Amino acid sequence: MRRTAFLAIATIVLALGPAAAQQDQPASSANAASAQLTQKLNAYVGCINRLSARSFESRERYFSWVGKNGPTGKERIIYGTYTIYDTADCNKDVAAANAMDPHDAELEAAANAYVTAVTALEPLLKEADDYYSQENYKDDKMAKGKALHPRLVAAWDAFANADKALRGGVDVINDKRAVEQLAAIEASEGRKSHYYVEALMIQAKRLVRAQQADKPDLDAITRALNEYEATVKATEEASGKDGDAKLGSMFIGSAKSFLTTSKQLMRRVRDKVPYSSGEKMMMSNAGAGWMVEGSPARLMRDYNQLVDGYNRGARI
Repeated sequence: MRRTAFLAIATIVLALGPAAAQQDQPASSANAASAQLTQKLNAYVGCINRLSARSFESRERYFSWVGKNGPTGKERIIYGTYTIYDTADCNKDVAAANAMDPHDAELEAAANAYVTAVTALEPLLKEADDYYSQENYKDDKMAKGKALHPRLVAAWDAFANADKALRGGVDVINDKRAVEQLAAIEASEGRKSHYYVEALMIQAKRLVRAQQADKPDLDAITRALNEYEATVKATEEASGKDGDAKLGSMFIGSAKSFLTTSKQLMRRVRDKVPYSSGEKMMMSNAGAGWMVEGSPARLMRDYNQLVDGYNRGARI
C-alpha cells in the first residue's frame, strides 16, 4: 500500500503563549510555571516540526515506486528515498526538557520513544539513500534493497507510532492552554487582532481534524468551516482598525487559501465528487498531491503554510 503524506503530517503551532494566571496563585509564580511548561513543550514541538514531515516524506517517496512487498529490481523508475535532518539537537533538547518541571511521566516517555525512533531512522535512511543514489542495485541485483525493505518498514512504523503518541500528548496540553489563553486575551484586551489570530488558529486545527476524521461527518465539517470562515472575516476586519496591530497580508492570504481548500474538500464530500484518473495519479505520486484542488494533501499544505505564517510572527 502506498503511503501519502496527508495521513501522517500535521504541523502543530510552535510557540505557546503563557496561560492565564490561576486565581489562587501569585501572578509571577503562575507566569513562571507557565513559561517553564512552554519551554518544555516547545522542545518536543521543535523535534516534530523539524523531523516529522521529512520522515514521512521519505516514506512517501519510497512507496511511490516500491510495492508493499518491496523492490524487485524490475521497477521502471527507481527514486530511492530521502534522508532526514540531523537528530542530535532533538535528542539533546528532549533530554533537557524531560529533566524540567513540571513532570509528566507519560508525555516524557512519549518524547523518549520519539527520540529513539527517529534516531534509529536517521542512519537507516542514509544507508538506503547511499545505496539507491549510487545505483548499487545494478551491481547486486537489488539484493541489499530487498534486505533493507523490512528494516525500513519497521523503522517507519515505529516512528509513526511514536510521532502519533508525542503529538497527541502535546496537543492535549496545547489545546487546553490555547483556550485558556484566548479567554485571558479577551478579558485583558477585548476582541482585537490578537484575539482573532489566536481564535483563527484554534478553529483551523479543529477544521483539519474534522476533515481528516476516518469517517467524515459533514455536519461537523460544515460547523467547523462556518466558524472558521467567520473568524477569518473578523480577523481581516480587525487588522489595523482603531490603532490595532496590522496583520501581514501573507498571513491573511494563507488563512483564506486554507479556507478555500477546506470548502473544496467539503464539497467533494458533500456532493460525492470522485477524483479523476489524472488527479488520482497526481495524488499517488510523492509530493504531487497538493496540486489537486480539494484534496487532503492540498488541505495539509495550506494548513502547514498557515501555521508557518503564525510561527513566523503573525501572532502578536
